Amino acid sequence: MNEPVNFLKMMQDSSALFGGNNVFIEGLYEDFLGDPASVPREWREYFERVIAGGKLPDVRHSLIQRSFAAMPPAGSAVAQSAMQTDDARKQASVLQLINAHRFLGVRVADLDPLARHTKPQIAELNPAYYNLGEADMDTAFNTGSLVGGARMTLREIVQRLRRIYCGSVGAEYMYISDIAQKRWIQARLEGERGESQYSTEMKKRILERLTAAEGLERYLHTKYVGQKRFSLEGGETLIPLLHHLLQRAGEQGVKETVIGMAHRGRLNVLINTLGKLPQKLFSEFEGFHAEHLTSGDVKYHQGFSSDILTPGGHMHVTLAFNPSHLEIVNPVVEGAVRARQHRRKDHHGKQVLPVLLHGDAAFSGQGVNQETFNLSQTRGYRTGGTVHIVINNQIGFTTSDARDTRSSLYCTDVAKMVDAPIFHVNADDPEAVLLITELALDFRMQFGKDVVIDMVCFRKLGHNEQDEPLVTQPFMYRYINQHPGTRALYGKRLVEQGVLAANGPEAMVAEYRRAMDEGRDPLQQAQRDVTPEFGVNWTRFKADVHWNVTTETGVPRERLQSLAARLTDVPANFKLHSRVEKIVADRVAMGKGEIPLDWGMAENLAYASLLTEGYPVRLSGEDCERGTFFHRHAVMHDQNRTQWDKGAHIPLQNLAPDQADFVVINSILSEEALLGFEYGYATAEPDTLTIWEAQFGDFANGAQVVIDQFITSGEAKWGRLCGLTMLLPHGYEGQGPEHSSGRIERYLQLCADYNIQVCVPSNSAQIFHLLRRQMLRPTRKPLVVFTPKSLLRSKDASSPLEDLAQGRFQSVIPEIDDLPPNKVRRIIACSGKVYYDLLKARRERGITDMVIIRLEQLYPFPHEDFAAQIAAYPKATEVVWCQEEPGNQGAWHRIQHYLLRQMRKSMRLDYALRPSSASPAAGYLAVHNEQQKAVVDAAFRPDLDVKNKPGVKHHAD
Repeated sequence: MNEPVNFLKMMQDSSALFGGNNVFIEGLYEDFLGDPASVPREWREYFERVIAGGKLPDVRHSLIQRSFAAMPPAGSAVAQSAMQTDDARKQASVLQLINAHRFLGVRVADLDPLARHTKPQIAELNPAYYNLGEADMDTAFNTGSLVGGARMTLREIVQRLRRIYCGSVGAEYMYISDIAQKRWIQARLEGERGESQYSTEMKKRILERLTAAEGLERYLHTKYVGQKRFSLEGGETLIPLLHHLLQRAGEQGVKETVIGMAHRGRLNVLINTLGKLPQKLFSEFEGFHAEHLTSGDVKYHQGFSSDILTPGGHMHVTLAFNPSHLEIVNPVVEGAVRARQHRRKDHHGKQVLPVLLHGDAAFSGQGVNQETFNLSQTRGYRTGGTVHIVINNQIGFTTSDARDTRSSLYCTDVAKMVDAPIFHVNADDPEAVLLITELALDFRMQFGKDVVIDMVCFRKLGHNEQDEPLVTQPFMYRYINQHPGTRALYGKRLVEQGVLAANGPEAMVAEYRRAMDEGRDPLQQAQRDVTPEFGVNWTRFKADVHWNVTTETGVPRERLQSLAARLTDVPANFKLHSRVEKIVADRVAMGKGEIPLDWGMAENLAYASLLTEGYPVRLSGEDCERGTFFHRHAVMHDQNRTQWDKGAHIPLQNLAPDQADFVVINSILSEEALLGFEYGYATAEPDTLTIWEAQFGDFANGAQVVIDQFITSGEAKWGRLCGLTMLLPHGYEGQGPEHSSGRIERYLQLCADYNIQVCVPSNSAQIFHLLRRQMLRPTRKPLVVFTPKSLLRSKDASSPLEDLAQGRFQSVIPEIDDLPPNKVRRIIACSGKVYYDLLKARRERGITDMVIIRLEQLYPFPHEDFAAQIAAYPKATEVVWCQEEPGNQGAWHRIQHYLLRQMRKSMRLDYALRPSSASPAAGYLAVHNEQQKAVVDAAFRPDLDVKNKPGVKHHAD
C-alpha cells in the first residue's frame, strides 16, 4: 500500500508566495515587469502590492542575471549602474520580506500557551532568503506600505514585523479581496493602535475578571465535586474578552447583543458576564428546577438575559438556549438578531450584535457553520456581521492530533469562504486578546462583515469533570499540569510592573470567594429592574388557552375583493411571462368571484389580509418567491428587464401605505441553517408570521436537528414559545422516494404536551384560514403544514370566495355528498390528496354506504369534531383509515389510538395503505400507479376480512 499523503505537512512545507511554485511565479513576475497587462488580474494586483503599487519599480530578473554575467570592472561607470541595480533589487526584496510577514507571520507566531511544538522554519520570513545579510541590517530602505515611517533600517523593519506578525497575535487577512478592508486591518495592526497601551485601572479590571473566571470554577469544583459543568479553566481570558467586547460595543451604539455558545464555559459566562446571581446557579446544582416546564434541561444548556451598563448606556444581553448538538445554535442566534434588527429598523446592524462562541473542533467539523457563513451577506439573512470567538483549547473531545481533527491548517479556515479576517491570539496574553477584540469589533462595525477571534488556550480538565484526559493525552497534559494558570501569570506581570502590590492578586481571589459564599453578583455586572426599550411581551401568549379556542378568521367579501385587485395590479409597461399573465388573469376573475380560488390565490390573500391588519409576514425557502410548483408568484418579473437587479414587482409590498412589512426571499440551497435561522426569528418576533417552506417536504430531513432540538422541544425544555410555520409539500404523485413524503410520521412521533400543530389542509380555503389562525389566535405554537403539489391548481381543491369570507379552519371536514346517514356502514377517514382519489372512485362506482371524512389536523387531535362525525352515522360499524404512505410511515401508527378512543365499542377499525417499506415511495411510475389503485380499492373493499396488500409483490415482508 502506498504511504498516505500528509496534506497538513504539505501545507506546512509550502508557501502562498514561493515554495515549490517559485519557478512558475518568477516567470509570471518576469512577464508582469515586461507588460503588466500580460498576466491575470489577481497576479497583477499582487505584484503591484509587492513593489508598493509601482512607486519603486522593479526590473526583470533575467536582465539582472545577464547584467551580472557581463559585469564590468569595479569603479567604471557601468559598474556604478550595476550597483544601482543591486540597490533596487535589495529594495524590492525588503518589500517582499514585509509582504511575506503579512502572509506567513502567523505560522511562527507565539500562539500556544503550552509551547508544545517547535515552530516551523519559514524560509520567506528570513532576510537571507532574499540575499539580505548582516551587512544590510543597518541600511535604510523605503518601507512602502508598512506603517510606522517612510524609511527604516532593515534591522528596525525586521524587529517591527516580528513584533506585529510573529508575537502573541497571528493575523490572517491578506486573502481578502476588498483592498480597502485589507488596508484598514493593515493600518490597525501596524500603527500605534496595534500596541497595547492600557491604563493601570484597565489592567486591574483585566485581572479582576481573570480572577472571577478562575474563582468560579474552583469554587464549583470544591463545592459540587464531580458534577458536570464543562469548566472554562485554561480559557479564562474569555471573560475579560467578552466584557471588553460588550463595553466597546455599547460605546459604539450597540443596544442589544445576542450570544450563542455551547457548553464549555457557559456557567462562567452566565455569572461573570451576564450577572446571573450565583445563588440561583447553586440552587440548580442542588436540584432546584422550574415547575412550569414539562421536562426542563440541564443547567449548561440554559439561556439567560440581563441588562448591563456600558459607556453608551444600557445594553440588553441575551444568551440563547441551546441543546447539546454542537454549533446548531448559531443560525438560531442569527435569526433572533435579524428579528430584533427588524423591530428596531436597524437595517445595517449597528444596534444589535450577534456574538458566536465556538469550540475549535466543532468550528471546523460542523457543516452548519459553513451554511451560516453562507447566509452572512445574503439579503434575507445578513445581520451586519458576526463576531466569532473560538475557544481553541486545541482538543476536540479526546483527539488533540490535528491530523485527525481536520484537513485544513487551522480550525478557522472555514471562515475564509466569506473573506472574514481571522486573528489568532495567545490567551496567556490578555492584553493582546483585548487589543484584537477591539480590532475585530471595529472591523465588524466598519464593514458589516463577519470576523473571527481564535483565542488559543487549553482545557485544564477533561471533556467534563468526570473525564480523565491523561488516558488519551499524556503528552499534552504534562504541559497543562505544569501551567500555573493565566490569572497567576498575569497577576505576576502586574506585580512586576508595579501595578499591584505583592499581595494584590491574592486579595482579589479572597474577595471573589467572599462574594461566592454570599451568593451575590461578584462583579455587579447586571442592572436589575431595567425594562428593555424594544422588548416583547410574551405573557399574552402564556395564558392557559385551549389549543382549539374559537378564532374567526373570515374576511369580508368586499375587503377580499379589494385586496385581490391590489394583488393583480401590474405596473404599466411591465411585461409578464405568458404563463404568469394567464395566472394573473385567472386571479382577477377569482377576486371578482367569477371562478373558485386556487391555492396560490388563497394563500396570497391570507398574507395580504394579515399585512393590512398590522402583522408582518416573512417567507423564506428555496424557490419560495415563485413557488417550487409554479403556484405562488409572490414576485413577478418583467420579461423586458434590461438590468439583472431591476424589474421585479412584489404585489404584497404594495397593498396599502400603512401595511406591515412583507419579506419574501429565495434562500440559499440549504435546510439546516435556514430552518434554524427562521426558528430564531420566530422566537424573537411573535407578531410576525414567519414561514419556512421546503422545496419538497422530504428536504426538511436535512434540518432534522433543528426540528428535534428546537422546534418540537424548545417549549418543554426552556419555555421558549414559537409561532414558526413550516410548509412541507407532500403527496404521492409518482415522483419517487425523495419527492413524495414529507415524513408525517416523524412529526407525529414528536408530538406531546400540545407542543406543535400538524395539519394537512386539502383545499384553498383551509390554507387561508389556517395561516390567519396562526396569528389571530392568542397562542404561539409551531405549525407544520403538509401542503399539496398536484392539488395546487386542481379545480377540486379550489374554493369559492364565500368560503374565505366566512367561517374558520375546519379540523375535520365532513362528507360533502348527500348520502343517507342511516345507510352508512363505513366511515373512511383520511388526510390530504388521497381524499380526491377516494371521492372520484366512490362516485364512479356508485357506492352510497361509505362516507369519506377528512382529518385536516392530525395533532392536537380534534377529538370533539371526530366524535361528532362518528355520532352522525349511528348505523356505521366500520372505520377505515386510508393513507397513501406505507404502513410503517404516515399517520397510521400514531393516530389509531385517537380513532379508537372516539369509536363506539361495536365498531371495528381497519386500514387501507401501502405495505410497510424501507423506502418512502416507489421509484417506478408503473409501480406507483398500481399501488395507488390498490390503496383506493382496499378502502372500498366490501369485506374488511379480505386483506389485499397493495403492491405486496414488490416488497418482501
